[in-house]
Amino acid sequence: MKSTKSDAYALAKKISTVLDEKKARDIVIIDLSDKSIIADYFVIASGRSTTAVKSLADNVDEKLSKEDGIEPLRRDGFSEAKWIAVDYGSVILHVFHEETREYYHLERLWVDGANYEKFGGND
Repeated sequence: MKSTKSDAYALAKKISTVLDEKKARDIVIIDLSDKSIIADYFVIASGRSTTAVKSLADNVDEKLSKEDGIEPLRRDGFSEAKWIAVDYGSVILHVFHEETREYYHLERLWVDGANYEKFGGND
């Protein structure tokens, strides 16, 4: 069964909620549905250390697997944990070390002002 944009948004919100519960920083959801075929949404968050970055990505993975039976298509970046990308098909999670996020500033490539949603309170 093909997922819809609303299914993808619900998944992005769930990922964001898990990140917020685990104290991720600067969580944003970016709607890519009209901009790219890569995914419908990016969820971007930061951690203060490589340990935090790994833990955040692992927590999302575990929660989605146990509660929803959702497994990632691909996981990259765990060895250095400066930028971990986890591909769930319609949603791609990016968890950055704060300095790496600042350097790459992924948001500037995809945000046009109308497709950006700040999530949670851990800024």
